[in-house]
Amino acid sequence: MSQFDLAGKVVIITGSSRGIGKAAAEELAANGAKVVISSRNQDACDVVAAEINARHGDGTAIAVAASIAHKSQLETLVSETRKAFGRVDVVVCNAASNPHYGPIGTITDEQFRKIFDNNVLSNHWLIQMVIGEMVERKEGSIIIISSVGGLRGSDIIGGYNVSKAADFQLARNLAVEYGRHNVRINCIAPGLVRTDFAKALWEDPKVEKSMTSETPLRRIGEPHEIAGAVTFLASSASTFMTGQALIVDGGATIRS
Repeated sequence: MSQFDLAGKVVIITGSSRGIGKAAAEELAANGAKVVISSRNQDACDVVAAEINARHGDGTAIAVAASIAHKSQLETLVSETRKAFGRVDVVVCNAASNPHYGPIGTITDEQFRKIFDNNVLSNHWLIQMVIGEMVERKEGSIIIISSVGGLRGSDIIGGYNVSKAADFQLARNLAVEYGRHNVRINCIAPGLVRTDFAKALWEDPKVEKSMTSETPLRRIGEPHEIAGAVTFLASSASTFMTGQALIVDGGATIRS
């Protein structure tokens, strides 16, 4: 059996109606997992779940709309997952927001709170909702999609970067707390990826060229390239890895 085989595993992926989350759901399903598609829009989730079921068989995916800004909706997401599949083995905290572009000195309190509520606090909420059953089974994997922005400064997305740095520390702390129970918590730190979320950073060809000129691979990433890292962390191929940040950025952070 392949170490990447996920047969029998149940995975919740937030923000999975498009971009990295959607690509991750498709790859996880291709490796045998049952996947729960979630974003704010039920119709968009239904479309993705239907596509996955058509490709991998009915019952592979379900769609449960939930806004990460509302704790009660995340509770419903978890309860509906258990109702459909009986358990939660893996959670991919992918959904995030960034309502402010520009120097931190120009960010409003409301924008800063929204960034932290959606990018850090919501991850904490969802993880605490599922971690108990993982502890009981002595097995589980939590994957937080952070960003290389959490490793670098920026005068454009500084508030977002601060929140993503906090996600690294959230993973480290939880890894220390739950490692004794064989529950792993890791981050993935993508570089610039061609998603709608990051469109403001790549839709202008001149800006994209400027951002990739010093990247060893000389291009930006595609969602499926992050999905492979998600599958690694969800599977038994990564059972001796916890509290880490897996950087997938085309080599951008190795350049001075």
